[in-house]
Amino acid sequence: MDPIASKVIDVSGIPVGGSHPFALITGPCQLESLDHARMMAERIAAACAPTGTRFIFKASYDKANRSSIGTQRGLGMEEGLRILDQIKAEFGCPVLTDVHLPDHCAPAAQVCDVLQIPAFLSRQTDLLLAAGETGRAINIKKGQFLAPWDMENVAAKVASTGNEKIMLCDRGTSFGYNTLISDFRGLPVMERTGYPVVFDATHSVQQPGGQGTTSGGQREFAPVLARAACAVGVSALFIETHQDPDSAPSDGPNMIPVDQMDALIGELRSFDNLRKGN
Repeated sequence: MDPIASKVIDVSGIPVGGSHPFALITGPCQLESLDHARMMAERIAAACAPTGTRFIFKASYDKANRSSIGTQRGLGMEEGLRILDQIKAEFGCPVLTDVHLPDHCAPAAQVCDVLQIPAFLSRQTDLLLAAGETGRAINIKKGQFLAPWDMENVAAKVASTGNEKIMLCDRGTSFGYNTLISDFRGLPVMERTGYPVVFDATHSVQQPGGQGTTSGGQREFAPVLARAACAVGVSALFIETHQDPDSAPSDGPNMIPVDQMDALIGELRSFDNLRKGN
């Protein structure tokens, strides 16, 4: 079986890439409060412990690309970064958030180990350059409208800053209206860039705008796609989770209940170990 050909990048002590076990990027879609983030981090840590899976806690302080004006966007940058800094200090895990504007990058990088470029913004040159200039690891979501081979040009924008701590993330491809499809050929195609590849299992089952003013989703298929991605071979998995997805302020229909994460992680590690010969 072909080895995973990507380089290995270090995310605050977590090796991502090559034959290393997948890193898990996980947390709620949106920050809700310090108490909620702390509770989620505790439960995620407990779910990862049996397999020794290393996780990067993710949560957004601003969901600037919501389907409609009346939906919750988040706590804002100042409060959100304060919470992420506290989670990082208490749990000793790297933290990730997404950035939407170039001037968000430097302040977010003071706290976050990974800056994430949203899929809708994956070709925005000024944002990519500002993120790269922070020196932090950058997780770039492949735009739903992009071919996997287009990501080589996207990554080159960040790399032009001298920062090659880049991850390329597949989160599904537009397939008609309100629908995404996962083409697993794209994972090895993106791997040819040399950068670690991430598979976003929960956003890949999203139905963008599918509920009118919000997006729908089919969370029951997220584990199926995650297993397939591990069989193909990926460096990291992105799986959003919540204690009560149906009451979450955003992306509830595609998030995995946190009480199911322990079993899911164990299953996925078995597929990952088989693929990588670990």
